[in-house]
Amino acid sequence: MIISHTHPRYLRRRENAKDNRYNGAFYYSQEIVKNIIPNVETDRSWITINIPGEGVSHAIFFVHNNLKPEKYDWLHQYGFQDVILVCGTEETYKHYDEEGRHRAIYLPLSIDTEYVKQFEVKEKTKKVAFAGRKSKTIFGHLPEGIDYLSGMKRKDLLQEMAKYEQIYAVGRTAIEAKALGCRVLPYDVRFPDPRMWKVIDNKDAAKLLQKKLDVIDR
Repeated sequence: MIISHTHPRYLRRRENAKDNRYNGAFYYSQEIVKNIIPNVETDRSWITINIPGEGVSHAIFFVHNNLKPEKYDWLHQYGFQDVILVCGTEETYKHYDEEGRHRAIYLPLSIDTEYVKQFEVKEKTKKVAFAGRKSKTIFGHLPEGIDYLSGMKRKDLLQEMAKYEQIYAVGRTAIEAKALGCRVLPYDVRFPDPRMWKVIDNKDAAKLLQKKLDVIDR
């Protein structure tokens, strides 16, 4: 069983999300379904997005919200058993590992490098921009006068981001920026060192996930 971004409840919620419909969880779910799940052997179900109440026991659950891990408390409330939480940052992994309700593993965030690299440009024509979701609170300080790339379809974002020499970004957006040849700058106090964002392909992440699942389910 796969519960993903194609689930009717998720699609209805996304229709009402306005600019936030182009969020990282949606595109990461697409890549998980396309590039990770087919390359992992397991009898577990897959849950690639967060829809409270939609889940099953003996499942692999991808955690997308690293800022508010409590968003996933419903997993415990509904009594699902033998769930593996896949965390894209070590900080989120430690939170769930210490919590102890469900087994957690750390799988570095990854991207579809072949897809991203098709948007590379030969020459950068712009200086610096912030790329990511707009919010009332942006950690740290961003200088005045920079461009903001937000609320864009992924294809449009990648095409525009590729033009910049430097990008303020975190997470998969930062990884995509690096794959496009941009220098990633820090702005989030939780992630002060951009070197933590490694360009890892989805298929390589699948191999790493397979090894970790083999240890758990052997």
